[in-house]
Amino acid sequence: MLLLGCDFSSAPHAQKNIVLAFGSIKGKRVMLSKLERFGTLAAFSNRLNQTQSWVGAFDLPFGLPRELVQTLGWPTEWQACMAHYAALSRADIRQAFSAFCAARPVGGKFAHRSTDLLAGSSPSMKWVNPPVAFMLHAGVPLLLQAGATLPGLYAPSCESEGAPLKVALEAYPGMLAREILDQRSYKADDKARQTPERLIARKDLITALEQGRTRLDLHLKLSHAQRDALADDASGDALDAVLCLMQAAWAHRRHEEGAAMYGLPPETDPLEGWIITA
Repeated sequence: MLLLGCDFSSAPHAQKNIVLAFGSIKGKRVMLSKLERFGTLAAFSNRLNQTQSWVGAFDLPFGLPRELVQTLGWPTEWQACMAHYAALSRADIRQAFSAFCAARPVGGKFAHRSTDLLAGSSPSMKWVNPPVAFMLHAGVPLLLQAGATLPGLYAPSCESEGAPLKVALEAYPGMLAREILDQRSYKADDKARQTPERLIARKDLITALEQGRTRLDLHLKLSHAQRDALADDASGDALDAVLCLMQAAWAHRRHEEGAAMYGLPPETDPLEGWIITA
């Protein structure tokens, strides 16, 4: 089975690409085959639509907090909620979420999904630094257009016999990175912050993944050139895609072992979704 790990951007451009890591798993060894970069959402969408089966882990939220959806009076069934959300402009989303936050007390402005709190990720309604609400708005429709199944949330209603099986899971590379590095920073888009200390942190992170020093119990297999490329990408985008690839490998392995929903917990909220391995 082809495995994908995706470091996503809601507004990719020449200097900030979407990065896809392609790989496979054999036993406990995860092999990175290649990295591909996409400067537009359309190019990324075209790649997802190519007729090949895959299991992918994508660094973008797949759902909104139930509290937020109910307060706004939006549909509480996931597919209907996503259709409503996709029809809004980013300005509409910013206005609705800003009004929601304005009505809440200091220290509790944002609503959180259960999985955000456990994974330590930004609330999926956050529209700045990072704009994960816009990542959801841009990314989930592309996954649906590609015919992907989102375990616990959505399955295509008319899967034709022989059609490729595409499984998309929500990932969060920061969760896996923190397991190894704690609070050490390993990446920065701003060149002034691309320090030797962050380079060392990336190398330490790569070494730990190769040695299998995470609770995923998987070993990353890299060539010397791949290892250098991951370390040299000071933005951390390539390494984040590989961290997502590791999470996809864990989920595929759990599925092969008979776990339901690729290892997502059975109590996963069917509106909010869940970050794989959280």
